[in-house]
Amino acid sequence: MDLSKPAFGILCGGGPAPGLNGVIAAVTIEAQNNGYNVFGFLEGFKWLMEGDSEHVVPLQIKDVSRIHFMGGSILRTSRSNPTQSQKSLANTVAVLKKFNVNFLITIGGDDTAFSSMTIANYSNGDIKVCHVPKTIDNDLPLPQGIPTFGYQTAREFGSQIIHNLMEDAKTASRYFIVIAMGRTAGHLALGIGKSAGAHLTLIPEEFVQEGKKITFDAILDNIEGTIIKRKKHNKDHGVIILAEGLLEHMDKADLQSAFGEQLQIDPHGHVLLAELDFGKQIRDEMRKRIKNYGWKIGFTEKNLGYELRCAPPNAFDREYTRDLGYGAARFLLEGGNKALITVQGGQMVPLSFDDLKDPKTGKTRVRLVDTKGEGFSVAQNYMIRLKEKDFSADDRVESLAQVVKMSVEDFKKRFQYLVESPQTTGTKTE
Repeated sequence: MDLSKPAFGILCGGGPAPGLNGVIAAVTIEAQNNGYNVFGFLEGFKWLMEGDSEHVVPLQIKDVSRIHFMGGSILRTSRSNPTQSQKSLANTVAVLKKFNVNFLITIGGDDTAFSSMTIANYSNGDIKVCHVPKTIDNDLPLPQGIPTFGYQTAREFGSQIIHNLMEDAKTASRYFIVIAMGRTAGHLALGIGKSAGAHLTLIPEEFVQEGKKITFDAILDNIEGTIIKRKKHNKDHGVIILAEGLLEHMDKADLQSAFGEQLQIDPHGHVLLAELDFGKQIRDEMRKRIKNYGWKIGFTEKNLGYELRCAPPNAFDREYTRDLGYGAARFLLEGGNKALITVQGGQMVPLSFDDLKDPKTGKTRVRLVDTKGEGFSVAQNYMIRLKEKDFSADDRVESLAQVVKMSVEDFKKRFQYLVESPQTTGTKTE
């Protein structure tokens, strides 16, 4: 390959998401059709940072024309960060220039976007960059109604898994406690739960945006309320989905009490969620509670996340990533630089990375589930959970109290705080 020709570079950063290959293919095809070489840099910035020019693959249209059907990434990915040192930045730019890369397209989350913008600045404008945002968490602050690529496939595949678990739960008379990936926002958990008709889905926004405190008691009591309501109708099985991010918003003392030595904190003060067996903890506590009622109901935990990230993209994400890859390439070819590419109303719209930052913290804003919106209201209405009307009608609350052989007063004292506003709750949400 003639290295004197100007070139596009492509790399992937962060965790996998369905559709990575679709972006790679679209960029390669558009760049080659305009006379450019295309190089794929393996494992993100990992080897570039070391000044390694061996982990590079030339990309041709014949190599990528059908890869948009595949999950994963033919270029692999990593979380390596070239902004950590001047040497890493210098090495990265040197290798890119060796391959005559004028245009760099990065595919990843906010950390990868920041790295690419830093590369553009460090190269003094010699390397122009465009970033394609991706995450199955759907929590990047794109305009309302615009998903991050990979989310739709992850939701679809996740909902099929939940459907299968529901059949297993019914057959084996058990409840599945499913922990869905999503550190900060509950989009993926709610999207899967709503589309699959899970019996209960709990996300951090439900508590945080309502001004309530997330505690293990509140999570366990919500689950127990669902089991009681279903038991009233002789149902002894179900599927409960909990967003992983619930842990992120818990008080560290509560986490310490629940997990003990499992609890680890990183240098930035963040709880290492991957080290906490959230599902097992909830499973064991629910077994104890249900045993007190004398009910024979099994509980099994299931983590849902990694199996979604490299699923083959669905038709939506295949089409979407082709648009994004083409849009990113055209943006650079037409003189653009240092932006993220989005599709809005059928048009390719670049967004400045700075526009996505919180002006107070300097960090990328997080798009949360809107608990005041109709979408969340519909999701709640179709869940089997304790609701305000269960306590406002005497016959309702009495029938529920009878299921667990409690007095109405004791039942209200135990569970009514779940449906009250923060101003009227008891000590569990203060």
